[in-house]
Amino acid sequence: MTMMQKILGATAALALSAGAALAEPALIFDLGGKFDKSFNEAAFNGAKRWADETGNTFREIELQSEAQREQALRRFAESGANPIVMAGFAFADALGQVAADYPDTKFTIIDMVVDAPNVRSVVFNEHEGSYLVGMMAAQASESGTVGFIGGMDIPLIRKFACGYAQGVKAVNADATVIANMTGTTPAAWNDPVKGSELTKAQISQGADVVYAAAGGTGVGVLQTAADEDILSIGVDSNQNYLHSGKVLTSMMKRVDNAVFQAFTDGVEMETGFNVMGLANGGVGYALDEHNAALVSDEMKAAVDAASAEIAGGTLTVHDYMSDDSCPVLNF
Repeated sequence: MTMMQKILGATAALALSAGAALAEPALIFDLGGKFDKSFNEAAFNGAKRWADETGNTFREIELQSEAQREQALRRFAESGANPIVMAGFAFADALGQVAADYPDTKFTIIDMVVDAPNVRSVVFNEHEGSYLVGMMAAQASESGTVGFIGGMDIPLIRKFACGYAQGVKAVNADATVIANMTGTTPAAWNDPVKGSELTKAQISQGADVVYAAAGGTGVGVLQTAADEDILSIGVDSNQNYLHSGKVLTSMMKRVDNAVFQAFTDGVEMETGFNVMGLANGGVGYALDEHNAALVSDEMKAAVDAASAEIAGGTLTVHDYMSDDSCPVLNF
């Protein structure tokens, strides 16, 4: 080996080690946009909290089409981003194609399981948190009819709806739960006009509390509920502030914690299967100055008792995704 080759080799090694030390994490948002006031925004908030606390920076991209998923993953991996976090189940196929090509890159996917040695799969017990807000809906309802509006009709969103309906029925076995989905394509996550139309249709059937699990579409649901003077329930992020005094609560899905933890763990991140539920603070309900007047002490006591029972294993909420069925709701 010549002296020049040795120098070049040492320079390359130094560059690689410096690149590893300076590796930035990256976050890829799902369709619907970073500021959807729901799922994507929760992911962003987790990344921002990490950046604010550490003084470090991260990379990010908002997708405009399905075709960009694999492209974005490969672009970040090629540029040395590590770890790379994906907000959404729809990244599963692309990640399955990409992960093996970049064995030294750590990936985190939220809401889906991808079995690869360099992937952390984070899923949530959304049915548990939805059960709690379903109890609250039934307690707050004067008509005995409540609604659910989902985004894309997929098993994950049916999981929300089924948990919600179980919570409603636990409080009022005679209650009626109306459930509608916005659509069958990814466009269903970002259609507030359709969300508004579905809300009005449910109100015409007697619903006086409506729970939205629909990404950006939910913004239309909450707006129309406020305009029509009924209560709504937000999802993923705390959406109580959007219509103060009109949003009964929000089912908190701590996507922010999942992103924050992945960024914090960095390149040393442990991979594998992670479940976030009531027992470990992964889901819950929001209580703040915007909805305090709507949540009575009795309501809070009942919901907190159920939460403790679920977390302790003495109360089991049926998971729609375990058998593609719901004991108290037909789709």
